[in-house]
Amino acid sequence: MSALPDGIHNFLGDTQWEGAEIAPLVGDASFRRYFRLKMGGKTAMLMHAPPPHEDPRPFLHVARWLEESGMRGPAILAEDAANGWVLTEDFGDTRMKEWIDDNPQGEAEVYAKAIDTLVQLHQLPPGPFEPYDVAVYQREAGLFTEWYCPAAGLDVDEMGWKAAWDVVLFPLMQRQQPGVTVLRDYHAENIMLLEPGKLAGEQGLIDFQDALVGHLAYDLVSLLQDARRDVSQQLEHDMMCRYRAAADPGEHFEADYARLGAQRNAKIVGIFTRLYKRDGKPRYLEMIPRVWAAMERDLSHPAMEPVAAWFDANIPRELRDELGGKIA
Repeated sequence: MSALPDGIHNFLGDTQWEGAEIAPLVGDASFRRYFRLKMGGKTAMLMHAPPPHEDPRPFLHVARWLEESGMRGPAILAEDAANGWVLTEDFGDTRMKEWIDDNPQGEAEVYAKAIDTLVQLHQLPPGPFEPYDVAVYQREAGLFTEWYCPAAGLDVDEMGWKAAWDVVLFPLMQRQQPGVTVLRDYHAENIMLLEPGKLAGEQGLIDFQDALVGHLAYDLVSLLQDARRDVSQQLEHDMMCRYRAAADPGEHFEADYARLGAQRNAKIVGIFTRLYKRDGKPRYLEMIPRVWAAMERDLSHPAMEPVAAWFDANIPRELRDELGGKIA
């Protein structure tokens, strides 16, 4: 994977970055690859999202909408979507996650800024994206029984799982309209601090290509029940209060937050298991216990009773305590 992809010089030859120094960067859980370009004291980011595994057009679509709406996604400098190339503004290296690791005293203020960004996003009319409908929620939740349960040696009632989620999701869907833009992976590894010297400085958004129109609680869950870093329950509570004070999301917000927390966390457990079983990426397994613990907290909310009952019947409490989200 260290060699440069075919076609990279042809693409750059049609831009102002021909002849730039090309430095590969660490990728993510997808087939996308990233490179930093350096030339004349300036830098830019190059993404290669090669077909058929990847398609950069959704990224371009969301990025342009964010820019037109006054949100801070990276500016698009050049593109060749058919061959998977996108050249963007460089947001630098300061991700929210690592900055907080090095500056724990600033955690609350940086999270507060991230909450304010969501408030700003949710004040906009929903973007021109597909709906986050029941079929999508169910398909995602189904990753838990499709991947985690077999890997953990669990024989479970898959039809009952789906039926329980139908009951849980029904009231949420009644309140989701007209919806807001949901970035879907809004967390500390996908928020860049563009002014790291200022706690409440500008923050840049990345990894938003899967945006849908859905419920305003979803990205709160992504941020405050982060699969990749520990967020204390006190900070989660404080940031929820900040959001509620600014956005006034209604009396059912806490219940819907629990619904989407359990749904997202079940999905992530399934995805991380798939990354291990199918894609040979075991490092994601160490994150599952954190996600599982958050899911258990969500399941304790009365709104989650049908899904909680499914767990009690299929993965009893003593077994859940023993597994803790680990694969047997």
